[in-house]
Amino acid sequence: MNDYKEVLNQDPSGVLATRNGEKLDTRVLHSLFLEGNKLYFCTSGDKPVYAQLMANPSASFCTYPQNYAPVLTLNGKVTFVEDLAVKTCVMDDSPMVKRNYETPDNPVFKLFYLEIEEVKTYVPGEGTQREDWIC
Repeated sequence: MNDYKEVLNQDPSGVLATRNGEKLDTRVLHSLFLEGNKLYFCTSGDKPVYAQLMANPSASFCTYPQNYAPVLTLNGKVTFVEDLAVKTCVMDDSPMVKRNYETPDNPVFKLFYLEIEEVKTYVPGEGTQREDWIC
């Protein structure tokens, strides 16, 4: 068994995929922290990713180390968080978030988490996906 949390701690940046009507959109995003099976991110309320997730909260996040071993895919549903105490903690822990949004009550500051329902991985050389990760 492998612990996907260790991979996320080492490689918090990756690609988030969302639905845009009938097509898929991807963008590079940095995860903020993991709490249980909830992986937190933030975005701006004026970006397409926010509108896409509001319309369809299903998403997939993929990350990997430089040697691509393993490639990690996390699938689930997104929930937006409006709790100012949580937003304040995020700003206190992330100078980048604070620089971009300045205050936790900024209306364009959108904090959300991906509730991880499925974990998949691919390890080059093994040729198959594995689903034996600890959730």
